[in-house]
Amino acid sequence: MYQDPILQNLPVPPNADALTAFGFRFGDKGTHTSRTIMLHELESLLQSCPKESTRIEYDQAIIAQNCLGKQTVASRELSAQRLRELYALDPTVPLFRLMRSFWNLDDKSKPLLALFTALARDPLLRLTAEAILDLTPGHELSRQKFTTALTATLHSRLNEATIDKVLRNAASSWTQSGHLTGRMHKVRKRVEPSIAAVAWALLLGFLLGHRGAALLHTLWAQLLDLGEGRILELAVDAKRMGLLEMSQAGGVMMISFNTLLTEEERRLAYGTH
Repeated sequence: MYQDPILQNLPVPPNADALTAFGFRFGDKGTHTSRTIMLHELESLLQSCPKESTRIEYDQAIIAQNCLGKQTVASRELSAQRLRELYALDPTVPLFRLMRSFWNLDDKSKPLLALFTALARDPLLRLTAEAILDLTPGHELSRQKFTTALTATLHSRLNEATIDKVLRNAASSWTQSGHLTGRMHKVRKRVEPSIAAVAWALLLGFLLGHRGAALLHTLWAQLLDLGEGRILELAVDAKRMGLLEMSQAGGVMMISFNTLLTEEERRLAYGTH
């Protein structure tokens, strides 16, 4: 069973202040009680809004301009709220700003970019990751496996009806990301990440305080469905694209993201480990 401190949502980790400043969220509540990762809506919104858009402009695009094609103002407002919960939709929040810097590199990466960001911001979705990581490709996901992943940490904090909603929404989210396939019966599928998705997974681990080889073993790195060697090969390609800095000397690997992070973000990142 995969273990990572980020999965221990209750209580929040000691470095929660720095992680919250980046945009990570903790606790026993999450968007997956009512929605999925909303990949289609996110793609439509980011296609409608330029990279430099403000939070107000994202709201205007959803509510006033109805870029998501919702039938009522109430549904537009609710969609805006849920997308903010999952992705922030605010360039002053580092996680969203950094995700957008990867977003248009290639279409193939978008499902994983969205999933990885939602995992950072939705504790309930994050708890279900354990069941996905424990499932062998080609094997069917059982309801009990998902339920156990949730209740092992949350215990009785969610009632049965709410757990059912989380399970359905999470299964849909993992299908949207490519980790599951099928409608009635969800079967584990191995994803094929692009360079941008690998760089984003490594950057999320970096923000959490992991360094060197430890970046290859975070929750996000594990969800790439790649061996260490292949992750490193794609990391080298990411270096060529200017997405990260990487060096190896004396058997020690160093990966950093100084060119993508602001001075304040670098200060926070180097204080989280």
